[in-house]
Amino acid sequence: MDFSLPAKMKSIVASIRELMASEVLPLERELAERGSFTATLPSLEAARAKVRERGLWAPQLPKEWGGMGLSLTEHARVSEELGQSPLGHFVFNCQAPDAGNMEILIQYGSDEQKRDFLGPLARGAIRSCFSMTEPDLPGSNPTWLATRAVTDGEDYVIKGHKWFTSSADGARFAVVMAVTNPDAPPHLRASQILVPLATPGMKLVRNIPVMGHTGDGWASHAEVLYENCRVPRANLLGPEGAGFVIAQERLGPGRIHHCMRWIGICERAFDLLCRRAATRQMAPGKLLGTKQIIQEWIAESRAGIDAARLMVLHAAWTIETAGLHAARESVSLIKFFVADVMGKVLDRAIQAHGALGVTDDTPLAYFYRFERAARIYDGADEVHKVAVAKRILKRYGVEGA
Repeated sequence: MDFSLPAKMKSIVASIRELMASEVLPLERELAERGSFTATLPSLEAARAKVRERGLWAPQLPKEWGGMGLSLTEHARVSEELGQSPLGHFVFNCQAPDAGNMEILIQYGSDEQKRDFLGPLARGAIRSCFSMTEPDLPGSNPTWLATRAVTDGEDYVIKGHKWFTSSADGARFAVVMAVTNPDAPPHLRASQILVPLATPGMKLVRNIPVMGHTGDGWASHAEVLYENCRVPRANLLGPEGAGFVIAQERLGPGRIHHCMRWIGICERAFDLLCRRAATRQMAPGKLLGTKQIIQEWIAESRAGIDAARLMVLHAAWTIETAGLHAARESVSLIKFFVADVMGKVLDRAIQAHGALGVTDDTPLAYFYRFERAARIYDGADEVHKVAVAKRILKRYGVEGA
């Protein structure tokens, strides 16, 4: 197997790495000092303009939509580079949830939906959000939803309660999962509907505090009420009853994006860990890196990151060559494995920095706060582990495990 990076990707990765160092990483300090994504937005937009100038805009999008047209495995390499900063994906317009929403609009959107929603999103002129999770029902079971969309003439009337609708603050529209066919089989009950946030009856209740930080703008998670929210039936995305299928098609490649972003976070944390070990004196002339426990952390972190990367690239390759169905097991494996590696690497890096590690003087505390949820969103670790184990045991003749 050839593990080398193709010449095309070497050039792209080098250009992205240069832009990250010159335009993105310096903005982390501004974000920390201002404590607000929205307040940092003018500087972020200036960085976005430079990304466009360099032809590196929206690496995951087809060229006809203004992107670079990279394959899933190629974008995985890019995502690792961008993931080394909390701002990387946003500056390059491949951030969640917009990236996933663009993908499903390309595949399922009508001409009018592509014109009104996808076009501005692809240009970075607007943002979007994905509204599926509900506070009173488990997100691990996306076939069980309380939110309803009832047909009334040429409209849908939506009523329900959502939360962790990520990036709703300042978004232009939401992709809403709602039950349209309650009497259908469980996987055919829900649909996805495009709902502009200015629609009467759609109420953004609050940005939900996460470990003491409320967040704002794109860097936020909202609680949302749909109170008899009326939208045209033309806002239905794809066929009625296909909401679950579309969600799964969105989440499969999305997990590749997430996992490679997490590996980028691991690499940033690993670099900080090693720099700390090489410079921090525990006594005159005695470096932290001479301690055996630190050496063990470094070795285990390197092994975990390298293993995680190979697993994710293999999963992306499987999706590209054999389809999402064939990659289901690999996708579940990377979801819980990479999240676990990231948590361990971050924890080691914070511990090595001592009190400095829990401050915002490094990006470690930010990553720790917002990425602990990696073991929960897009399917809790436990759900993926059970799913993988059941498939494996079935091959050994164990039914109904």
